[in-house]
Amino acid sequence: MKTFSAKANELSRKWWLIDAKDQVLGRVAVKAANLLRGKEKAIFTPHLDTGDFVIVINAAKVRLSGKKEEQKTYMSFSGYVGGHKSESVRARRARHPELLVERAVRGMIPHNRLGRASYRKLKVYRGETHPHAAQQPQLVKLA
Repeated sequence: MKTFSAKANELSRKWWLIDAKDQVLGRVAVKAANLLRGKEKAIFTPHLDTGDFVIVINAAKVRLSGKKEEQKTYMSFSGYVGGHKSESVRARRARHPELLVERAVRGMIPHNRLGRASYRKLKVYRGETHPHAAQQPQLVKLA
């Protein structure tokens, strides 16, 4: 028996919709990362982008467990002197809530060309509405 390997030109991509309202951020991110990579498909091939498109709505209403809302910080460094920036979850949620979900998902996919290709298929929106109704996304139920 030969080992099956998916071919890039034979892949079909679905669109999935995840409602993050009152869901824990980590659970939303894990589900989105698995769908982006295609890990739940029978034809999963590690060296190919076999994943689907994922739409996450209500990113502003995502929940964090424990005391992360007050204690967790996001840091960045520009490389210049004095270029260190730090921001709490509460400040980031007020400024740009989509970044909470995007950063969590980005940490769960490979940090290489394949991961960047997968990450481009993630669409995150602050509220209920999204411009992808024509793609007829299927709703994903989280446990």
